[in-house]
Amino acid sequence: MTVDAQVEPDRERAMLDDLLAATPTRGDHLLPVLQAVQARVGFVSQEAIRAIADAFNLSRAEVHGVVTFYHDLRTEPVGDTVVQLCMAEACQAVGCRSLATHAQATLGVGMGETTRDGRVHLEATYCLGNCALGPCVRIGDAVHARVTPERFDALVVAARKAAGARA
Repeated sequence: MTVDAQVEPDRERAMLDDLLAATPTRGDHLLPVLQAVQARVGFVSQEAIRAIADAFNLSRAEVHGVVTFYHDLRTEPVGDTVVQLCMAEACQAVGCRSLATHAQATLGVGMGETTRDGRVHLEATYCLGNCALGPCVRIGDAVHARVTPERFDALVVAARKAAGARA
């Protein structure tokens, strides 16, 4: 599924209407709806929060609380490619801090920032579930183990190429 972070408001509203019409609006479907919006648009906008809250008969604060609770859900657009570095204790024990320093220097951004060209968003995460094989990096949905600075650079180059091919 292609992410369209520049979706027009009318297209976003039509997508939301279609999604909500096809989904039961019970509490146990809230997270899948939020994930579907994020997958299609790249983030969950305030308009989406408003529409979802209305459909689920919840307050905007309740829906916003769910969005902000889950680290992978965002309320703002980010780069085409999200690169997450595991900063949990197991990865720290095998060098993730130096990898993070390398990543920030290489990309020219801090944690939680997007490169000037809008292509790569770098963020810290805490545990990718691959503790025995750290340091770990997740790019998109793929988790990479035992990442060295050289391997990080190669992974980012490949991710940029793949994102460019999708554009």
